[in-house]
Amino acid sequence: MPASLTFIDVPVPLDANVPTYPHNTPYTLEPIKRIARGDSSNVSTLHLSAHSGTHVDAPRHFFDAGAGAEALPLDLLIGRARVVDLSATHSVASEDLAAVDLSEDVRLLIKTRNSRLWGSNAFHPDYVGVTESGARHLAERGVKLVGVDYLSVEVSKTPGAPAHHVLLGAGIIVIEGLNLRDVEPGIYDLFCLPLRIVGSDGAPARVVLRSR
Repeated sequence: MPASLTFIDVPVPLDANVPTYPHNTPYTLEPIKRIARGDSSNVSTLHLSAHSGTHVDAPRHFFDAGAGAEALPLDLLIGRARVVDLSATHSVASEDLAAVDLSEDVRLLIKTRNSRLWGSNAFHPDYVGVTESGARHLAERGVKLVGVDYLSVEVSKTPGAPAHHVLLGAGIIVIEGLNLRDVEPGIYDLFCLPLRIVGSDGAPARVVLRSR
């Protein structure tokens, strides 16, 4: 591998400091067997929402007849991606995206001030989300994957969840919960591998960027 290639791990760690979206199951790791207690091995049980930490939304998240996490296409989850920095915005609307040339981009990761929120287990309802106009802007320009740096792509408490409906309804994959704090704007190779959970409305994912 060329020495110039750099891998950047951009999921948030699943630990006691990961915040939980309201009314979702909080993450915990329960010890079932422990060598220190005389057991033959260490075995744990995970308790978590399908939308814990860094995760991918499947269409079934908002459409009962939509595909589950196991059907998310690998050819969209892996490939060239653009990271854009919109840290000055309070929500990502069409006008915020107007200056971004998306003519060659199928995968877009949006870095905002959200990336500074990680490291605290408190949920911040004032996070930056994507508005309905922003979602339509992306869909109309042929974007097929959108990643955001907090637990939801939706502006908090937006009635009807229009951004989710627009994006997932257009077949756009949504990655939520990225940590883009140390990622510079530019072009990367994206590797996003959600767990293959059959019928699930979402799945935790390991997401890695590779510099070009």
